[in-house]
Amino acid sequence: MENKVLLSIKPEFANKIFNGEKKFEYRRVIFKNKNVSKIVVYASSPVKKVIGEFDVGEIINTSKTELWNKTRKYSGITKDYFDKYFDDKEFGYAIEIKRVERFDKPKCLNEEYGVSSPPQSFVYLK
Repeated sequence: MENKVLLSIKPEFANKIFNGEKKFEYRRVIFKNKNVSKIVVYASSPVKKVIGEFDVGEIINTSKTELWNKTRKYSGITKDYFDKYFDDKEFGYAIEIKRVERFDKPKCLNEEYGVSSPPQSFVYLK
């Protein structure tokens, strides 16, 4: 059985993931389960639907400077946005985005996944 995590991602960045422009998803904290192999993408407001999923590649955990240098080409965000996001952190995480699948029809969080409200950070799926 696959280990899946649901992430809330702003629609602007979720779309960049599915069009191939963004190949790294940044996180200030990461899931403890090292066997997570798939990320389910919930596009936050105003979309408020699960729009697809992707396979997890490498998870990079390093200093902010090194993280940006390693991932900036496919970050899908500006350096300014990156700096603001990691403002009070010394280190950060970048989840490498592998094979993506955008759903033909967006899915409802509660009906399809049994999750009543979108996570602040992430939630494990069964």
